[in-house]
Amino acid sequence: MSRAVCPGSFDPIHNGHIEIISRAARLFDDVIVAVSTNYAKKYRFDTEERMDFCTRSLAHLPNVRMLPLGDGLLADFCAEHGANALVKGLRSGLDFDYELPMSTMNRHLADVDTVFLPTATEFAHVSSSLLKEVASLGGDIGPFVPDVVRERLVQRD
Repeated sequence: MSRAVCPGSFDPIHNGHIEIISRAARLFDDVIVAVSTNYAKKYRFDTEERMDFCTRSLAHLPNVRMLPLGDGLLADFCAEHGANALVKGLRSGLDFDYELPMSTMNRHLADVDTVFLPTATEFAHVSSSLLKEVASLGGDIGPFVPDVVRERLVQRD
């Protein structure tokens, strides 16, 4: 069985994430969405809220499940869960430049390969940070996020 991990903070999950995870679900038998927490980063939503957004937004994909990443290395998480691949979405060459060294290290640490999937063009400009900013200024983020996320972002701001 092939198993992949799609890691991210998902603060919040958006349609670009969903598009990449949906494609991963077609490529792999089992996909784990690993919701990470970087304690140096300030999040709009706590881990439970982010996990809930992911669970509700990806419920239509039967071979996808959500788990918190925890405090350890992503490579160790992959080894612990028997994943042979990581899936990362790329919006631009800058994303590739950022991800490549981590990909090489994860292969060294846990013999896990990274599969890079270019994002769909309609989401190439989308990031969670940008969406939070647009929502806080009253802009329409509806085309870029699931309804559950849009409602919470509007509520929160």
